[in-house]
Amino acid sequence: MAVDYLVIVVYLVGMLAMGWWGMRRAKSKSEFLVAGRRLGPAMYSGTMAAIVLGGASTIGGVGLGYQYGLSGAWMVFTIGLGLLALSVFFSARIARLKVYTVSEMLDLRYGGRAGVISGLVMWAYTLMLAVTSTIAYATIFDVLFDLNRTLAIVLGGSIVVAYSTLGGMWSITLTDMVQFVVKTIGVLLLLLPIAVVKAGGFAEMKAQLPTEYFDPLGIGGETIFTYVLIYTFGMLIGQDIWQRVFTARSDRTARWGGTVAGTYCLAYALAGAVIGTAAKVLYPDLASADDAFATVVKDELPLGVRGLVLAAALAAVMSTSSGALIACATVANNDIWARLRGLARAPQGDDRDEVRGNRLFILLMGVAVILTAIALNDVVQALTVAYNLLVGGLLVPILGGLLWRRGTAQGALAAVAVGGLTVVVLMATYGVLANEPILYGLLSSLAVYVVVSLATPPTDAAVLAAWRERVAGRAPATGTESVSERVPAGQ
Repeated sequence: MAVDYLVIVVYLVGMLAMGWWGMRRAKSKSEFLVAGRRLGPAMYSGTMAAIVLGGASTIGGVGLGYQYGLSGAWMVFTIGLGLLALSVFFSARIARLKVYTVSEMLDLRYGGRAGVISGLVMWAYTLMLAVTSTIAYATIFDVLFDLNRTLAIVLGGSIVVAYSTLGGMWSITLTDMVQFVVKTIGVLLLLLPIAVVKAGGFAEMKAQLPTEYFDPLGIGGETIFTYVLIYTFGMLIGQDIWQRVFTARSDRTARWGGTVAGTYCLAYALAGAVIGTAAKVLYPDLASADDAFATVVKDELPLGVRGLVLAAALAAVMSTSSGALIACATVANNDIWARLRGLARAPQGDDRDEVRGNRLFILLMGVAVILTAIALNDVVQALTVAYNLLVGGLLVPILGGLLWRRGTAQGALAAVAVGGLTVVVLMATYGVLANEPILYGLLSSLAVYVVVSLATPPTDAAVLAAWRERVAGRAPATGTESVSERVPAGQ
């Protein structure tokens, strides 16, 4: 294992080095939170693919392939579909807004009265997303170094917190590009063909496994529908995803770069399912489907390659974890703390002060994420709660604000409250993992949004006019935007 250890150590040291390099570039709020809005197509595509394809997509995707065969690709496939929908239909408008958070968009669209409660919901979602990714370190470091759960979480989490705190989005962007390359080589170019060959090829896999393993809908229509509701819709409105859209240097970059990333996700989904199916042939009696990835890596890959593929799994977890962490800190600082201090409308302060403030919040949120990850055992349900609240409460007012001029602040607030409350009540009634909470939460949120919006006075014409100017990219974001936001840069 010495060679494998060396590969992992070099990778981890490289992540920290990029954090240090990013610190030298992140001199303003824009540079720190959204990489100066300067990413070109190559960097944008790679980093967007990296953040949406995390540990759940890699280890969990292989596990679903082990359990259901090719139809196990649907979870990651719906993530790719959501990213494609966001990129094609909404990303250009989102990028032109020149904001930092989803709540700021709601404030712009509805006149400054709809963003407060959304910040709390978004903060809970991004926190639990970061926690879930952080817990995944325990699995990977257990395979690598046989570490106990707490130490593994602290080790992996501390590295992510360190490079994210140092350089903000620039550090995360650079590390994500490396992670994207490592994932592509490790999973698509190495693990996929090796697993298929070790299993005897597709003909042998078909001969050894039931026909349901090769049924595209074998996982069940109800499960696929749930994935669409949670993951496809979740991709449209998550702060972690929007914050990456904000990094694009143009709306064209956001649209086409995101489309490339979404297409990559579809290929990654199929690869994970095929690897899991091959693992079922090789190890038909694993105690847990989620052990399939680690088992194939440990037992079937040659020296050195094994370390690279484990680095790919680590890269998948780190990219999602760091993206969720900076999103959580951005919401906590800009949408919650600033409002509590009454600074939401205050003039922008010195850029260096704002960088220090955001850096401090990443550090604080990082510590909170690590401690929560250590304390929690079953985060699947906790993450489902966060996704249900996010989609059930925020999808309608966000997409309604983008698509329907007649939507009002009162309608948006009512939709958030009623949709969120419906989700909570039905989760208590039917169970956290049931389909009813998210389905009826969305329907109730939509109904209330339309009825209340039509029953209340239209949004002030001046607010809508300012909104249209921002969406068209004709209005400046602030009077103190940095030079880097106005001058295009390379990739």
